[in-house]
Amino acid sequence: MGDKVFSSLATASGAFVVAVIAAIAIFLLIRAIPALQVNHVNFLFSREWDTRNPADMSFGILDLAWITVASSVVALVIAMPLSGGIALFLTRYAPRSLARPFAYIVDLLAAVPSVVYGLWGFLVLGPVLKPVSTWLNETLGWIPIFGQGNIAQVDSGANVFTAGIVLAVMIIPTITGVTREVFARTPDAQVEGALALGATNWEVVKTTVWPFGRNGFVGGSMLGLGRALGETMALTIILSGATAPPGYSIFDSGATFASKIALGSAEFNNNLQVGAYISAGLVLFVITFAVNAIARWIESAAGAKGKS
Repeated sequence: MGDKVFSSLATASGAFVVAVIAAIAIFLLIRAIPALQVNHVNFLFSREWDTRNPADMSFGILDLAWITVASSVVALVIAMPLSGGIALFLTRYAPRSLARPFAYIVDLLAAVPSVVYGLWGFLVLGPVLKPVSTWLNETLGWIPIFGQGNIAQVDSGANVFTAGIVLAVMIIPTITGVTREVFARTPDAQVEGALALGATNWEVVKTTVWPFGRNGFVGGSMLGLGRALGETMALTIILSGATAPPGYSIFDSGATFASKIALGSAEFNNNLQVGAYISAGLVLFVITFAVNAIARWIESAAGAKGKS
């Protein structure tokens, strides 16, 4: 009887989670479709966003998608090598007396409120990055992604470059936590065998730890990417100074999907206006769901490979 009760509870819990996700998706679709039907521009490829008049709305997500993806990719490019290095340090190089408290410190980064990260990025990090932004623009400005953005001053700090670094700090605990656990589960027989053959610590990492944990590292990075895609308050503070469409540069400012919804809360008094923002939320929901599904698949593949 106990097994049956426990099995039923476990099954019901799993079904409840699936039902909640399905209910969220259905809610987003039901609220988004009426607004999409009266939209006067292409929702996926238009750069216009004007929902002030419910009877004449034109809204597209092209610019929102660019700012969201660009800031998240910048964050991932910075966070992945740092997180991988931290995980290797904690599992293979740091003494146990140092590894445990250092891991706690890294994990504590996830407990800092996002609004604090936003203020830190805007007031502290942005001014510090001025020389770096200026150098990148002057030296590599011939490459479009490093060219002039949609704000007059490249070194203002209110741009995708600064936002990406802030996001990198925010997702490092996620990537590091997953990667550390995977690296720590490298089979002892493989590690001891490599050491017995005279391998150095670095050679052990290269021949056993990294091949075993590579997929887990990628899966953790995808989870971090999902976290970055949905960040709201920090990016609302940093990227709220744009008055022109983005120029597809890392020195652009603007709005992400999440920050656009947060900034548009004053218009949430009409079903069609709300539907326009929910449409953007639906796209973000699909992207985040896909990223997390890919991460889980990669982690499962890594686990299966480790067992084999």
